[in-house]
Amino acid sequence: MQPGSEIIVIGGGAIGLATAIELRLLGAKVTILCKDFKSAAAHAAAGMLAPQAERIEPGAMLDLCLASRDLYPEWIGKIESISGVDSGYWPCGILAPSYIHEAPTSTAEPLAAKWLDTRSIHRYQSGLGESVVGGYYYPADGQVDNRALMRSLYVAAQAVGANFLEGVEVTNIHYTRRRVRYLETNRGQISAQHYILATGAWSQQLLPIPIVPRKGQMLSVVVPNAQRENLPLQQVLFGEDIYIVPRQDGKIIVGATSEDVGFAPHNTLQGVKQLMNHAMRLFPPLQNCSLHETWWGFRPATPDELPILGSSSAANLTLATGHYRNGILLTPITAKLIADLVWHKQADNLLAAFNWQRFEPG
Repeated sequence: MQPGSEIIVIGGGAIGLATAIELRLLGAKVTILCKDFKSAAAHAAAGMLAPQAERIEPGAMLDLCLASRDLYPEWIGKIESISGVDSGYWPCGILAPSYIHEAPTSTAEPLAAKWLDTRSIHRYQSGLGESVVGGYYYPADGQVDNRALMRSLYVAAQAVGANFLEGVEVTNIHYTRRRVRYLETNRGQISAQHYILATGAWSQQLLPIPIVPRKGQMLSVVVPNAQRENLPLQQVLFGEDIYIVPRQDGKIIVGATSEDVGFAPHNTLQGVKQLMNHAMRLFPPLQNCSLHETWWGFRPATPDELPILGSSSAANLTLATGHYRNGILLTPITAKLIADLVWHKQADNLLAAFNWQRFEPG
């Protein structure tokens, strides 16, 4: 595309904002449409960068996640230098405790990881529950403060000159000869040369692609100042049914449920109880912390739990959605791959496994 080409990004979450920034830096004229920036799934995430702790199977998804994790330090530096807003990026490592004895093998963990037996893991991380019998430590995994990242991305997008249209809901996409002609919105028709769909869990409202919302409830606690030195949690705990994410400001994030309940809002007593019970079993010292906040969000889930990235059936519509539980992790690589595809017409080999056509019958 040529400098000044008009591109509309539908969706103001982390993926949409990051992609808009990349395209602006390449010379595009970018407009971001978003019904409500605060409803983006990124606001409700934990911010884990955990391709190894999640034990993603070797293959295209693991390759994509590792590539994105490798981009994070330089990418975060770029975003923060543009915005002047700290993102809370912390390559702290992730500890994955286990309640069952799991003999490590050379093939189970081919990447950098260290197995800790019962004695070693309790020595390495004090305060773990008595049921923990071992676990892996993943030094290359880490975290970013998702809410701080969203603020940094929002300010960076403004700083590079992206045009924001908030409160705009796209209600229909109109086509002519396999090209998007215009978007129908609650504020009238809007058109551009190219369009990028980054609407997450709401994508199926605009396109017949198999994305459904998967609700996740979360909570946070605050460690009393007097106890912070006695609660030496300096890395993420990724349990079998819970994760515990310490922030550098003294808050600890606990998540998350995974519920197939559509867009049902609000926290539930059952959901919060489940989080508390699992968290206190894994790390009992949390029982002395004050409950700070509860919230929920909607992850965009596909049938194979992999994202949908790349070209669509319309020549001027590109897809960047369906990231499920890895949206924050995959933000840098998605923005880079989609920007290169749209602007330079260069389709990286990483995109091949995530084409929407994999869901077509036959």
